[in-house]
Amino acid sequence: MSSESSASNGLTTASTPPGDVQIQQSRRLPDFLQSVNLKYVKLGYHYLVSHLLTLCLIPLMAVIIVEASQSNPDDIHQLWLHLKYNLVSVIICSAILVFGCTVYIMTRPRSVFLVDYACYKPPAKLQVKYEQFMEHSKLTGDFDDSSLEFQRKILERSGLGEETYVPEAMFYIPPRPSMLAAREEAEQVMFGALDVLFENTNIKPKDIGVLVVNCSLFNPTPSLSAMIVNKYKLRGNIRSFNLGGMGCSAGVIAVDLAKDMLQVHRNTCAVVVSTENITQNWYFGNKKSMLIPNCLFRVGGSAVLLSNKSKDRRRAKYKVVHVVRTHKGADDKAFKCVYQEQDAKGKTGVSLSKDLMAIAGRALKTNITTLGPLVLPISEQLLFFTTLVANKLFNARLKPYIPDFKLAFDHFCIHAGGRAVIDELEKNLQLLPLHVEASRMTLHRFGNTSSSSIWYELAYTEAKGRMKKGNRVWQIAFGSGFKCNSAVWEALRNVKPSTSNPWEDCIHRYPVQTVP
Repeated sequence: MSSESSASNGLTTASTPPGDVQIQQSRRLPDFLQSVNLKYVKLGYHYLVSHLLTLCLIPLMAVIIVEASQSNPDDIHQLWLHLKYNLVSVIICSAILVFGCTVYIMTRPRSVFLVDYACYKPPAKLQVKYEQFMEHSKLTGDFDDSSLEFQRKILERSGLGEETYVPEAMFYIPPRPSMLAAREEAEQVMFGALDVLFENTNIKPKDIGVLVVNCSLFNPTPSLSAMIVNKYKLRGNIRSFNLGGMGCSAGVIAVDLAKDMLQVHRNTCAVVVSTENITQNWYFGNKKSMLIPNCLFRVGGSAVLLSNKSKDRRRAKYKVVHVVRTHKGADDKAFKCVYQEQDAKGKTGVSLSKDLMAIAGRALKTNITTLGPLVLPISEQLLFFTTLVANKLFNARLKPYIPDFKLAFDHFCIHAGGRAVIDELEKNLQLLPLHVEASRMTLHRFGNTSSSSIWYELAYTEAKGRMKKGNRVWQIAFGSGFKCNSAVWEALRNVKPSTSNPWEDCIHRYPVQTVP
């Protein structure tokens, strides 16, 4: 047999005899079996520790039942007579029990439900392809050859596809980044998402008691929240908030604020609108660190309906479980790693520091240190604690144990800030490609839509039919300041994609192969 035919059948090659291949395969087999055995040993350990209390209670309950069945009936009769002739004691105990239950019911945290959400899908005319982007950048005359080549390399490695969207003002030559155009972009995104949300939920604008809007770089007067109040004629006593300058993690912050407001105000609904505005924040200079946002950020936005009404539980998709926020702004490097400034020629843009990934890693570590005890099973917490004690007290120099968050969450919505961000979290959290699929595909299809990207990712998971009752979702986002914020949701039912899901016309094409 020739070397060509040998290579083509995939079994042997001219340089590798068949016997050597069989030896290599036989060597791999024990390694594979060992990894499988370790996997099941860990799962067995996790199951044992998680159900240890139940396993201990079963024998205890059996002993109690046996003892009760063998007890003297006269003892039970004497206890009944004691209670019968001590009416005052019974009334006092009953009153204390009722009072305690009432206090608990009145002061316990109210459940907050996610009824539904909507993601804005821009019209096809705003899609921009690689070559179109580069040709347009060249024709504007604002970028030198070095900057153009830099943008081309960023685009090729970014993980963005050919169907992302940029504002209409950027299609003109020269571009028209006016205040009017920025307002039009904001209105199209916010109103587009809200129209779909109101249609899907049949909620009346007058029923909304809390409104939270977040947009980092565009904060006109009147505010974006006021624009929504005016458009939909929301009620006069609405609690409205407008969050600015808080970066890509502001969507989680907005949810946290709305959740806190729903703890105070009873029987009402809250709407959270998350977006970013690109029109007036496109950079037309040649500073490399300020050119990256041009290549990554794209048009997008989301609207989320939250409720604390018990009747809304039946139609809600998710329940808020935890929100954990981490702020590293006290550190100067973290504070300036994502920084809006002017370059030497006075052109404004957002500069990204070379230390961004290292700072994000430290913020993530702090965030998951707080989140871990809230969500991880006791088996993982014990392993982490044991490693920590061994290193601290016995100087064991063991490698820090990384908890297996796959045991705590079924789905991961990692902010689609860029390919490097997703790669780092996949590696550091030891996730599988399936766990980061929603993030990579969102980056490919819609680009970095800032604070709303985690909602496009959740919509992807729903469109794939993967969201089952009881599943837990971890939304995690990074933002300027520097911040790392997490939101944990629990599915209340098998979730189907809502009408006008942004993936409904293209989900059959995904996942696609992205850049290596």
